[in-house]
Amino acid sequence: APVAAGKRFMAAPTTRATREGVRRLTASPPFPPSSQHSFLLVGGGRRRHSVKPLRAMQEKQVEVSHQVDVDLGERSYPIYIGENLMSRGDLLTKHIPGKQVLIVTNETLAPIYLDKLTEVLVASDPSLQVESVVLPDGEQYKSIQVLEKVWDRAMELRFNRKSTFVALGGGVIGDMTGYAAASFQRGVHFIQVPTTVMAMVDSSVGGKTGVNHPLGKNMIGAFYQPNCVLIDTLALKTLPKRETASGVSEVIKYGLIWDADLFQWLESNIEALVGGDADAVALAVERSCRIKAEVVAQDERESGIRAFLNLGHTFGHAVETFSGYGTYLHGEAIGVGLSMAADLSERLGWISSDIKERTIALVKRCELPTEPPESMTPDDFLELMAVDKKNVDGNLRLVLLKGELGTCLVTSDFENAKLMDTLNEYCTSLG
Repeated sequence: APVAAGKRFMAAPTTRATREGVRRLTASPPFPPSSQHSFLLVGGGRRRHSVKPLRAMQEKQVEVSHQVDVDLGERSYPIYIGENLMSRGDLLTKHIPGKQVLIVTNETLAPIYLDKLTEVLVASDPSLQVESVVLPDGEQYKSIQVLEKVWDRAMELRFNRKSTFVALGGGVIGDMTGYAAASFQRGVHFIQVPTTVMAMVDSSVGGKTGVNHPLGKNMIGAFYQPNCVLIDTLALKTLPKRETASGVSEVIKYGLIWDADLFQWLESNIEALVGGDADAVALAVERSCRIKAEVVAQDERESGIRAFLNLGHTFGHAVETFSGYGTYLHGEAIGVGLSMAADLSERLGWISSDIKERTIALVKRCELPTEPPESMTPDDFLELMAVDKKNVDGNLRLVLLKGELGTCLVTSDFENAKLMDTLNEYCTSLG
């Protein structure tokens, strides 16, 4: 039977002041206090680092602007959100139970953030042994072969079960570090320090970890929750516009499946958000994290409503796999997927043409693609979608929009002829 969206939680006004030009958006109510646990990820060095003075920290402590709690009982954890939070080593060290820390990062981010994060951790707790491993940058390196470098480093250092892996990077680093932590000695601690919009609004929250397989994206992995997530929105200042736009596709998704007010706010503020406006980014990150936390608290292992978060992903993952991992950024492929899912939903008579057109228009305003590669055929889509993780007993299941803006369902009960109409419409090459 289809899994349909239920009643939405009520919204309360956000407490964050916004600059002129960024319209006000209501925010979800805070979640109840939850217990805290620890995991950590970061990357790169070979020595124990000495403590260095951090004058900025000593003069004035940076404040957390928002805290969102993911309520999972004994495995609950906080998401800290604010500017320059990477200078707050104390926020991380209180979630590190042991003395061994392995930061996992990539070649692009290591020169920018690795020394800084190492220094603030040791300044907060001089007894820590902080090490790192640096991986190549890109979706094409999200594989078991590259992940082994993390396990190799932990083995060389003789890390124990109380060690903490810290993920310093975007979605690829977060997913890989989490899986490394879930697997090493059958589970060590893990912390997320996301540095991209995509990771901040989506992949760092909820405990999905893993790597790609040549035949399918994210097919090897585990559900493994972090001890905390630390979101330093100042890190987005160094993010290329293409990466920012890619991450915004997931914010659009939240508006479509869960929060009509958010979608309408995006229609008024999308250029400010993609352009990196600090207030727009802070609002979008906080709102997205609250939605993700609410969904994960209700359905941690995706047996029901968590599948809503995959709107557009069945089509999008097919695009990524067909094109070769790394050709499309994840959010670019999701832009295609959201457009195709909206088209199919409208063909089925489940949404109005207005919602479909507004969806595609918003994706285009992010300068994201809305069509698959020219060489991709309907048969290519069908073959790749057949291995999607949502499928049951060989039946293709899709997340589609149905009803008013902000509602959706997961179902295999749709007309295959309508699916073929969508595929034929979007594929310029028919094989």
